[in-house]
Amino acid sequence: MTSISSEEPSAKSVLLTRHEQRNMAVQLILAMAAFGLLLCGWIWQWLFPQQSDVGQILFGVASLLVAVPVLRSAIHSLRSPSLHGVTDQLIALAMLGAWATGDLMTAALLPGIMIFGHILEERSVIGSQEAIDALSRLTRSRARRIMPDGEIEEIDNHQLQTGDRVEVRAGDRLPADGRVISGSASLDTAPITGESVPQEARAGDDVFGGAINLDGLLSVEVTRTGADATLGKVIALMQKAEHAKPPITRLLERYAGQYLVLILLIAAATWFITRDAHAMLAVLVAACPCALVLSAPATAIAGIAVAARHGILIRSSAFLEELADLNAIVVDKTGTLTHGELQLQRTVLAEEGSSDAVLILAASLGAASSHPVSRALARLMAREQYLPLENISEQQGMGVRAQTAQGEALLGRPAFFSQKHIAVTDIPEHDGPLVGLSLNGRFLGWLLLADSLRPEAQTALAELRQLGLQRQLLLTGDRASVAHRIAGELGISDVVAQALPEDKLHQVSAEIAQGYRPMVVGDGINDSLALKAGVVGIAMGAGGSDIALASADVVLIGSDLRRLGTCVRLSRACRRTLKINVFIGLGWTLVVMAAAAMGLLGVAGVLIAALLHNLSTLLVLGNAGRLLRFDEPL
Repeated sequence: MTSISSEEPSAKSVLLTRHEQRNMAVQLILAMAAFGLLLCGWIWQWLFPQQSDVGQILFGVASLLVAVPVLRSAIHSLRSPSLHGVTDQLIALAMLGAWATGDLMTAALLPGIMIFGHILEERSVIGSQEAIDALSRLTRSRARRIMPDGEIEEIDNHQLQTGDRVEVRAGDRLPADGRVISGSASLDTAPITGESVPQEARAGDDVFGGAINLDGLLSVEVTRTGADATLGKVIALMQKAEHAKPPITRLLERYAGQYLVLILLIAAATWFITRDAHAMLAVLVAACPCALVLSAPATAIAGIAVAARHGILIRSSAFLEELADLNAIVVDKTGTLTHGELQLQRTVLAEEGSSDAVLILAASLGAASSHPVSRALARLMAREQYLPLENISEQQGMGVRAQTAQGEALLGRPAFFSQKHIAVTDIPEHDGPLVGLSLNGRFLGWLLLADSLRPEAQTALAELRQLGLQRQLLLTGDRASVAHRIAGELGISDVVAQALPEDKLHQVSAEIAQGYRPMVVGDGINDSLALKAGVVGIAMGAGGSDIALASADVVLIGSDLRRLGTCVRLSRACRRTLKINVFIGLGWTLVVMAAAAMGLLGVAGVLIAALLHNLSTLLVLGNAGRLLRFDEPL
């Protein structure tokens, strides 16, 4: 459909700015006035056939009203040749041709129909504007900011700044991205991550603006606001999708000027062969490539909107297209296949008895150190259960010593106990870190820790194999023994371990050189080189952070590996939709042009061509709209 606007002639503006909305309102008023005059002209000619000149005057005034936006757009498009410019120019030429032949009624009806079609097209762009508005509403809320003196100040969330602390009560919407300082609650994160099951949030957890606090009371430190927040980035990505163009559109835009010349030659040939001015004008109208131009943006916006609904941020529609052709996956281990946090796997006690007392003592000593192993042990128990400690000292890289009510307690590596001359039991075989614990010179046992697999990892990789990504490579900087154990559990046959960031880059480049088209999945920070090198780089759970978006093409907000399969399936659905849209846009145009050139559309060929043209754009939009029904609840 013709843009009938001087704004941005080189790219369709699907998501309307205020200026474009005002232009549309003016065009609608002009079109309605023109149709009113046309109706008056028809009634006058019917009532007073002997005074047909009055009706012609009314038709002429009506055509002048709608000619203003059409001619304005056509003149503007001459400075910036494009497919949309071609559309504006063809409609203008058809209108001028109708004037030249004295068909003032067609000269008014044609641009009027096109204006109404344009408005209908803009208002029915597969619900994309409504999707953007819905997301925008999630970014607007009230916030209860905690002042330094402890008082609560209620403000608009757009006034929040990074570092502010806010109180989120049950039923409130989180006003911005942040980190929980205190409290616990269940959060409905479906609008952001696509996860229908409420997520538990407690101190230290990252939370997303727009999530709803279902219960509990949270104190949250703001980490990102406005356009930098996760929802802000989703909106920006969806708005960017409107400029998407498939190869056929890019090819036609490159030859937009030649396309116009070709259509003019076909119209001229139609005139010389048929001597039918209406057939010639119908060819000009039928040749408008609006449905073809709309096919990619409509599909891309639908695809990115659906992806956002499932907690997937796709940086560009180009990557949405690339996902359909992937045949391999290169995946990191730590923070990707695993949670990236050490967890206690098992305890090996030196003596028979309950392990509760051992765990309480280990957690108490762990809380006294900042070492990752100590922090993992500190999480074993609530802070209220910690034992009181005195004379705490830490030997860097070895362990922690402290005085308890029962005597001196030690927590550390095997060598730490050798230094203190404390006899230990046999060290158990274990791939991950392990620490020992002693109390008052008596060895209590070993605590074995490891990074745990994500529960959905095995299912997700199996789904990808079913989708044709048979080549699966585990690429990690961890030890070979750990990497092979994880790979064996997940059915991954190929492993490259102890890889530095540059090694990961070279390995991904080698995969591509061997003919694979790999999806590279990592945590978005230490895998940034590999993510850049892959056909599509996917970062896990960065919450739309600048680092993740800078290094990855796709970000999984909820860190759910099953969404990798969703990415591929959605991409293939988008490709099928796009192919159908291109077929509609190109095939429909050729058929209507041929019918117009052969005079099959009759005396009212120009108006029929305009109506069929609008119908093709609505078919494209309706077909793209089917994508919005794509759903994969986890």
